[in-house]
Amino acid sequence: MGSGQRNIAILGSTGSIGTQALDVIRAHSEIFGVEVLTSQTNTDLLIRQALEFLPDAVVIGDESLYAAVNNALSHTNIKVYTGKEAISEIVTMDSIDLVLTAIVGYAGLKPTLSAISAGKTIALANKETLVVAGDLITKLAKEKGVNLLPIDSEHSAIFQCLAGEWQNPIEKIYLTASGGPFRGKKADFLSTVTSEQALRHPNWEMGKKITIDSATLMNKGLEMIEAKWLFGLSPDQIDVIVHPQSIVHSIVQFLDGSMKAQMGLPDMKLPIQYALSYPNRLKSDFPRFNFLNYPELTFEAPDLKTFRNLALAVEAMNVGGNMPCVLNAANEIVVTAFLQQRIGFLQMSDLIEKCINKISKIKSPTYDDYVMTDSETRKFATSLINN
Repeated sequence: MGSGQRNIAILGSTGSIGTQALDVIRAHSEIFGVEVLTSQTNTDLLIRQALEFLPDAVVIGDESLYAAVNNALSHTNIKVYTGKEAISEIVTMDSIDLVLTAIVGYAGLKPTLSAISAGKTIALANKETLVVAGDLITKLAKEKGVNLLPIDSEHSAIFQCLAGEWQNPIEKIYLTASGGPFRGKKADFLSTVTSEQALRHPNWEMGKKITIDSATLMNKGLEMIEAKWLFGLSPDQIDVIVHPQSIVHSIVQFLDGSMKAQMGLPDMKLPIQYALSYPNRLKSDFPRFNFLNYPELTFEAPDLKTFRNLALAVEAMNVGGNMPCVLNAANEIVVTAFLQQRIGFLQMSDLIEKCINKISKIKSPTYDDYVMTDSETRKFATSLINN
């Protein structure tokens, strides 16, 4: 690593966000260095990335794959570690300036807490971390003086709209949703859709889990909870509006009624690059938006009756405590089951609702309470699917 570079650890480097982050780093190698790469199971890609970027260390989450990675990198100086604990430990390395958390789901919580405790700047692509334990994360970040830089396109948009406005209170924010592949469809159609259909997102290229969340509108519900913590908002200050073209990425409304929106073509590399280079903007060769190619930008209300996941997320946000943790754990289980064709599209909402009604509410959870809630919810959701 060059001494003037910003050294980055990418947790989840073989996923959609991780690979795009490496594209950004490749284009600006004079500014960014790669210090750590991690993957759960994708050994082939992790090895290729390690040989190209030569990080100080890599972690393969699945311990049964350690030998394969270690052998492939034995002729280099790259250190190879394995297991969940190794990911939480490695983010504390002195040489790391910024940790990009792109691990999908609840698994991102512990490494993020560990990185914040070590005083690392966080580029957050793992929305579930704030959904599950937003109070713990934001308190710890404040205590350690750590910046949480959002990578979700919607939260990055809000963050960009607030630049230069930190002293001005927010009246309301509008998170935009594409509506996913089933916008406008009703329950009778959705009762027979397949995971293959649900994975065909009209605008964004994303990993499987987030693409299914987008199809059910759960993604937008998780983003509302994330926004509440990131920007210190109350639930009634957060609204969702469906915008099929995905050009306006989100909107901030201030106390005087003025609104700011961040716009651009749907490309995750832009919010990734902004988070990595913040507070500076780097030149890019990303395609440019042309108004004449989009003579109409349209907006509509989400259909909460058909896409019940969004309504369930709003309910969990309003209840607070450990309920968003229940929502997230149940959702992770049902999305996996849907991808495995074990349950139908509409059953996902039914099972999540049963979990919300069944699991005990804890008003002010500790970290251990979240671990217990997550485990209990997964067991209950799995039992519902297996019955």
